[in-house]
Amino acid sequence: MQDTKTNKTKEYKRRRGDRKDGRLIREIDPLHYVTGVIYPHRCDNEAYIAERIDLTAINEYLARKNADDPEYKYNMFQIIVTSLLKTITLRPVMNRFIANGKFYQRNEISASFVVKQIFSDSGGEVLAFIRAKEDDTLDTIHQDIFRQVSKFRGEGYVDPSSDAMDVFNKMPRWLSRFLLKLVMKLDKRGRVPQFLIETDPYYSSCVISNVGSIRLKSGYHHLTNWGTCSLFCLIGEIKKRPVFADDGTFEMRPTVDLGITVDERLGDGYYYSRTIKLLKYLLHHPELLERPLSEKVDFDNGDE
Repeated sequence: MQDTKTNKTKEYKRRRGDRKDGRLIREIDPLHYVTGVIYPHRCDNEAYIAERIDLTAINEYLARKNADDPEYKYNMFQIIVTSLLKTITLRPVMNRFIANGKFYQRNEISASFVVKQIFSDSGGEVLAFIRAKEDDTLDTIHQDIFRQVSKFRGEGYVDPSSDAMDVFNKMPRWLSRFLLKLVMKLDKRGRVPQFLIETDPYYSSCVISNVGSIRLKSGYHHLTNWGTCSLFCLIGEIKKRPVFADDGTFEMRPTVDLGITVDERLGDGYYYSRTIKLLKYLLHHPELLERPLSEKVDFDNGDE
């Protein structure tokens, strides 16, 4: 359980009203309490944020990290994943979710993404899940991604979540629809069996999709009312675009667009603004990702 004041993991005894994946927030301001009740659906409360990131600093950093030609090279995707995890760690409201009209603080910080096994129309997809610890760094997350991608691209691999969904697909339609509606009711109350959600991306802190890898632009992606995920990030295609200086001059630099969708009920605009400022600061100073996720960053006086 994460302490929202110190960003440190501490022992927490489960209390009445808590879920197995989150602690009920019992002290909450009246506005947010009412908002959770009168606006019950996550998909009806999405806020979309678009940001363009200058990749100059990231590319220079990657050149240094890959100078020794490691077996699995560091890349932009790993840096964005780590930056998001560190941002969520240091901005704990981003790790909350609303279920059944109640606010919860998630028990763990996690990110999920799809791995394409083969780049073809018929190529299968499997789901990767990163469960972060407070002492994780870019290096440990890089290794975790390498381990999962290597396993997932093995012939015939099926992740547990997809395997569980296939069970419903093989049932008679009337039975599978009945059971799925029952599971949706359990989801609302936080009682879905663990084997069904073990690698379900919509039970993570953040879903990340690198659509740039298939030559698509970044854009809006919806949240879902299923699960607990309150944050979605699309990574667009890398392109050279003009980056303007304060005096109006510009230089063509490699950039990437991020499309971020959040559940606006969790916090206010100021909290989201500072969260995005921290994320951009980390992406412009990737060397900070070599420090533990829980180590604070002084970004107020920094550039964006």
